[in-house]
Amino acid sequence: MKQFKDILPYSLLGAAVCAAVPGMAKNKIVDRPNILLIYFDDMGYGDLGLTGNPNIATPNLDRLGRQGVWFTNYYTPSAASTASRYGLLTGRYPSRSGFGWVLKPNSKLGIHPDELLLPEALQEAGYRTAMVGKWHLGSTDRSYYPLQNGFEEYFGLLYSNDMLPPKWPDMNLMEGNNVAEVNPSISKLTRIYSDRAISYIKRNDGTPFFLYLAYAMPHTHLDPEKPFAGRSKRGTYGDVVEELDFHVGRVIQSLKEEGLEDNTLVIITSDNGPWLIWKELGGSSGLFKDGKGSTWEGGHRVPFIVYAPKMLEPRVDPTLISGLDIFPTLLSIAGYKLDKNRVVDGMDISKLMEDPSQSKRFDNRTFFYFGLGQTLMAVREGKWKLHIKQYSQLEESKKLYFDGKLPLLFNLDVDPSEQYDLADQYPEIVARLQKLIDEKRAEIQQTGSFWGKTICK
Repeated sequence: MKQFKDILPYSLLGAAVCAAVPGMAKNKIVDRPNILLIYFDDMGYGDLGLTGNPNIATPNLDRLGRQGVWFTNYYTPSAASTASRYGLLTGRYPSRSGFGWVLKPNSKLGIHPDELLLPEALQEAGYRTAMVGKWHLGSTDRSYYPLQNGFEEYFGLLYSNDMLPPKWPDMNLMEGNNVAEVNPSISKLTRIYSDRAISYIKRNDGTPFFLYLAYAMPHTHLDPEKPFAGRSKRGTYGDVVEELDFHVGRVIQSLKEEGLEDNTLVIITSDNGPWLIWKELGGSSGLFKDGKGSTWEGGHRVPFIVYAPKMLEPRVDPTLISGLDIFPTLLSIAGYKLDKNRVVDGMDISKLMEDPSQSKRFDNRTFFYFGLGQTLMAVREGKWKLHIKQYSQLEESKKLYFDGKLPLLFNLDVDPSEQYDLADQYPEIVARLQKLIDEKRAEIQQTGSFWGKTICK
């Protein structure tokens, strides 16, 4: 068998192409496809070759983006880990959860039993369900664990890979509800998570499956395995991203080998923007301002790829969508009918995946940015974005952008880097967007959460 070092420079998936092979795609998602959801941790918009990074080689992800539908206006539900994952699996703004941004190993709250999670609904729709990787939705009570929330199989860590002893108790690598290993080597996580995902794919029995592969990196603590260490021009951070790219290639290759690529919908994205304060150990937001934790574009705008070469024609799509949409979209594809009384903030984008002309329905869509402590800090409607509060993870945040001026208004169609404040020129737009914020805050506060409280501010 070849060593990793002998094959790393090459894509497992072949040469990238920018157009569909004639007759390859029908622009129709098959009934009840398999679903593979790949969720990176802290990968920024600018961390891929596809999005312009000159120093990190990501041939597999680049190829998936070019042969898939690459959405360039995708927003993660939150700029922090726990909140983002809550939004992903419930389709609801994280401020509805009743808990904060990031759950710690000793946090008393987690997923409430009355929440409806994506795997629970997919199970009801006849899907097999499995999760590999980072959970981060509660760890102090077994009722919060993945197996108690819709997954038939689970292997991974219940929280972030930087929550290590001695600051925190021993970290447990879980197999289902049980401890498989205490304080595992962080460097092996990407490989063993990928191996587990491949094993699950190879054990398929023809029943449609939902596999949620939530990698631990490139979140710190960064520790690439030896075959990848020192390979990237971008240092340790780049090594970790290149390692992820390689193993994603292996996972996709396993779909091909099992004859499942034709009827599997693959979604690839990140939970939030990158750490920037770690400098050489952090990622890149590309052209966007700031990063993880902030409600500037760099905190929320991350890569989003839908890969299904026998179902969807390749294209670049600028439609405004969000991680809140994954829940209703996948349930629609699976044929699951949501209770009309359940509050869901996302939209079904399955028809948009198939047909770019559907983007007109999203022209004036709103997206709300919740920041530190679930404070409602900004809103986007169509091309306009209004900030009413500021927060940055950068050291320079003590000075704040624009000398702390508020409100701030940006036209993201022409100024995606949020450089030119237009609030003074368009007071009527500021007033309209402020009204949207006030209405959304009031609605969430009135609705509350299953825990009997809301932390929307």
